[in-house]
Amino acid sequence: MSSLSDVLTGPEKKAAVIEDCLALIDAEVGDKGGLSGLAIKAGYGAVKGIKPGFVRQAVTDLLPEFATALQPIYDEATTASKAVPDHFAANSERVADALLAITDARAARSKHKIVKGTYDKLRSSAKKNVEAAIPRLAKMIEKHAS
Repeated sequence: MSSLSDVLTGPEKKAAVIEDCLALIDAEVGDKGGLSGLAIKAGYGAVKGIKPGFVRQAVTDLLPEFATALQPIYDEATTASKAVPDHFAANSERVADALLAITDARAARSKHKIVKGTYDKLRSSAKKNVEAAIPRLAKMIEKHAS
């Protein structure tokens, strides 16, 4: 059985997975409301406007690490014959922690002051937002890994 990283970043699926990830991010940001939603939209817009292509590059760079971090949770679902979206939803805190550990480390090493500053400002609400994105993320993973 291939690893989740091999499946999601393999030559036959990588471009489609990246496009789906970008669409997922755009949809999640677009769904945000209220004052925190305005802050998220402003930060996302600033990053996209100041450094075009940054989000695509970040997704491309982070995808293998994210897939590796999610592998144990994905394996639990498949071993138990559970639907990936259901299992990820039931383990949303673990999924969010696995992904945020990677972005936290990357942000700490970033040399882009605007990106780092934006991340630092939004980090306090990041777990809640990542957990909200898990249903879309799990469906996207299931789509490409099945």
